[in-house]
Amino acid sequence: MPPTTALTVPRHGASDVLTTTTIDVPAPGPGQAQVEVAAAGVNFIDVYQRQGVYPIPVPFTLGLEGAGVVVAVGEGAEVAVGDRVAWAMQPGSAAGLANIAAAQLVPVPGGLALSVAAAAMLQGMTAHYLVNSTYTVQPGDVALVHAAAGGVGQLLVQLITAKGGHVIATAGSPEKLEIARRLGAETLINYRTEPDLAGAVRRATGGAGVHVAYDGVGKDTFDASLASLRPRGMLALFGGASGQVPPFDIQRLNAAGSAFLTRPSLAAYLQSRDELLWRAGEILAALADGSVELEIGGRWPLAEAATAYDALEARRTTGKLLLIP
Repeated sequence: MPPTTALTVPRHGASDVLTTTTIDVPAPGPGQAQVEVAAAGVNFIDVYQRQGVYPIPVPFTLGLEGAGVVVAVGEGAEVAVGDRVAWAMQPGSAAGLANIAAAQLVPVPGGLALSVAAAAMLQGMTAHYLVNSTYTVQPGDVALVHAAAGGVGQLLVQLITAKGGHVIATAGSPEKLEIARRLGAETLINYRTEPDLAGAVRRATGGAGVHVAYDGVGKDTFDASLASLRPRGMLALFGGASGQVPPFDIQRLNAAGSAFLTRPSLAAYLQSRDELLWRAGEILAALADGSVELEIGGRWPLAEAATAYDALEARRTTGKLLLIP
């Protein structure tokens, strides 16, 4: 069993509980591949797991996505040593070596850096399901995208625009709003200086409201998102960067014009290998051919992971953050 360095959560809590430890990695079991991890993604779901919002027995190795090179295969694994692969929603990814179910691995196109593939998996497939499945964006649709300069936000702006939709983007600084504008957003709102966020959205739509609001911020933006919808509009609450939304009276959906509310998660949109290959394949291909761009906002070694997560939670970053084992 080769030793490797892993980012461990010994107990639930703040980022200061994170520890780098040496663990022994067993040989890959049936249907598994052992991957030398080139990069692992930093995501809010990691924060929820570390805090215990999504309860996982401790201790555990953090990280759910990454990319690397296959170094060993178990019986029946349909990959080969030397394959360049990426994955998402696979626990234990923030380590030098990881055993991953081969059925969850996707090929990385030639010419696409492994770090970019690692950065694209969870957030890229999240953006993909949000615009293709949760609410299928049509030409002319108007979408509200919060945190539009973040990892998912930047991808949402590009995918919505590519489908002929119009984006109203919110972010917390002029610099972040400029990123959203460059990627295709037509209306820009600074949520830190705008006292009436929903009112600004309604003014931008001539009072009509948006067809869909993509909200990964949560508690701080939920009310404005709901108030920004047109009749029968959809609020896709896919995260809680500012905290979880408390229980609320569902009659508010009636008052909002028979609005729809969904709390989607990536796992529910990866119900088969075909669905995994569709979502990951389209995102990685778009990155490889340059039709979609992805900003990597920072890289940290495992020993400095707390700094990366602190920056993510404080919303001081743009783009995607990576850990480099």
